[in-house]
Amino acid sequence: MSSMAYNSAAGLGGMLKDGTQHYSNADEGTHSASVVLRNIEACLQLCQMLSTSLGPQGRSKLVVNHLGKILVTSDCHAILAEMEVEHPAAKLLQMATSKQNEACGDGTNLVLTFAGELLWNTLELIQKMGWQHASEIVEGFHVAARRVQNDLLPNLVCGLVTDVTDEPALLRILKPVLMSKQMGSQNVLAPLVAKACLLVMSKDKKKIFADAVRTVKILGSSVEKSELIEGYVAQRGLETTTIEATDCKIVVFASGVEASSTEAKGTVLMKTADDLKKYNKTEESKMEEIILGLKESGAKLVVAGGNVSDMALHFMDRCGLMCLKVSSKWELRRLCQATGATALVRLGAPTPEEMGHAESVQVKEVGERTVTIIKSSAQTKIATILLRASTSSVLADLERAVEDGVRAVEMVCKDGRLVHGGGAVEMAMAVELTKQADTYPGLEQYSIRAFAKALEVVPRTLAVNAGWDAKVVADLQAAHASNPISAGNICDMGIDIENEQIASMKESEVVDLLGTKLSAIKLAVDAALTILKIDQIIMSKPSGGPKM
Repeated sequence: MSSMAYNSAAGLGGMLKDGTQHYSNADEGTHSASVVLRNIEACLQLCQMLSTSLGPQGRSKLVVNHLGKILVTSDCHAILAEMEVEHPAAKLLQMATSKQNEACGDGTNLVLTFAGELLWNTLELIQKMGWQHASEIVEGFHVAARRVQNDLLPNLVCGLVTDVTDEPALLRILKPVLMSKQMGSQNVLAPLVAKACLLVMSKDKKKIFADAVRTVKILGSSVEKSELIEGYVAQRGLETTTIEATDCKIVVFASGVEASSTEAKGTVLMKTADDLKKYNKTEESKMEEIILGLKESGAKLVVAGGNVSDMALHFMDRCGLMCLKVSSKWELRRLCQATGATALVRLGAPTPEEMGHAESVQVKEVGERTVTIIKSSAQTKIATILLRASTSSVLADLERAVEDGVRAVEMVCKDGRLVHGGGAVEMAMAVELTKQADTYPGLEQYSIRAFAKALEVVPRTLAVNAGWDAKVVADLQAAHASNPISAGNICDMGIDIENEQIASMKESEVVDLLGTKLSAIKLAVDAALTILKIDQIIMSKPSGGPKM
C-alpha cells in the first residue's frame, strides 16, 4: 500500500493528476443536461460552418494550416483534416467524416450536416420539453435509424448496376460525385475516371485496384486538357541523351548507380602518377563492366532510386541506354507495379525475372514541364490521370475529386444499387417517418418526428446554397406526401440545382449509391448518439511543454 496520504476532502481533484480537467452535470447546478447541451453547442458551431459547402452549389472554404499552406475547397473531409479541432465532442464528428471518406469517398458533408441537424433538433426537444436527460431521445433515434436502414432506404432503390464494365452506367454514377467537388468539370473528369477504373479492374470484374489509379498534377492550361495515360508518368526527364524507345526491358535499382563508398574511412598512398592512373582505371573499368552487363541483359531503361554518377551516365550514353532518376521510394514502388520489375539492392546485371517491361518510353513536354511517360504492357495494370488547371488549389481539388470517383466505382463493385439524388430520398423518408411517428404511443414519437425533420436538412441546404427560399422545400414535401412509399411507386422529385424548382431526378439522371447513403446515415447517427450519451468529460493534462 502506498505511503502517500490522499485528502478525502479534495474530491475528484485530489484523485486525478494535476492539470486534469473535469466537466460534469454537477458543475452547472440545477440543469442535469448541461454537459450534453455544451457538447451540442460545440458541435453545432462546426456543422453550421461546413453545411454551406453541401452540394454542387456549396461554397468553398479558405483554410491556412499551421505550415502556412493555403487550401481552397468545399470537400468536408479535406477541410476538417487541416483544421485542428480541440473540443473532444466535435472530434467525434471529425472522425466520423474521416471514416466515411475512407469507406466511400463521397458523402462526407452529408455525415456532418445530418449529425448536426440531429443535435439541433435534440437541443430543441430538451429546451421545449424540459427533459432532464436524453435517454428518451436516444431510444427514439435508434428506432428511426433502424427503420430507415432496414426498410425505407432499401425500398427506395431506383436502379441497379449489374455490369460494372458498362461505361455509360459508370458515367451516370460518377458525374454527381464529381459535380459535388468541382461543378463544371464533371463532363471532362468522369470519362477519364471511368476508363481508368476499367483499366485497373480485376479479371473477375468484382474489384478495382484503387492504388493503381494515380494522378499527376501539372500547372497551366485548363481542365479540358487533362488526359488519361495507360502507364506511369514521372515528372522529370531522362538523364541520358537517348530519350525514346519501344519494347523496353527495364531494370530498377533501389539505390543509386555510383561507386559505393566504404563504411570505414581509408587512406590510399600514391607515390607516382602511374599509381593515380591505375586507381582511376580500376574504378572506371568496374563501372563499365556493370553497364555492359546491363546492356547484355537486354535492358533499355535503367531506373535509379538515388544519385547517378557522371561516369555511369557516360557509359550509359555509349551503350545507348536510358536512365531515369526517381528519388521517392513511394514512386519507385509505383513504377515497379507499372512495369512488373523488382527493385534491386545490388549493382549488377539482373535476372530475367527481376526485369520489367514497357511498351514504350518517351519524354514529352506538358505545360513547360518535362515528363517521362512509361506505357505499361498488357500484363501490368496502372493508369495515370494527367490533371491540368490554372491554379494549384484547383489542381488539388481535382485530385480529391478523382480519388472520390475511384472510391465510388469501388463501391459499385460491392453494391450496385442506386437511389435518386437531389434530396429526393431524404424527403421521401422524412414524410414516411413523420406518418409512422404517430403510431408510437410513448415519448419516442417526439424523437422519431425530430429524426424525420432532420432528414429534411439535405433538400433544404441544397436549396439555400443555390440561393433559393424555403418555398421549394415545401413544394417538394407536398409532392412526396402525395406519393407515399407504401403505395409502391417511388417519387423521384428532388431539388433541381439549375432552376429554382423541383424536378424529376430520373430525367435529370441524378443518382446516389445506396451504400454511400447507408454508410453516411449510420455514421452520422452513431456520432450524434455517442455525443448525446456523454454526461462527463475528463481531459488529462496535455503532454509536452507549453504551447509556442
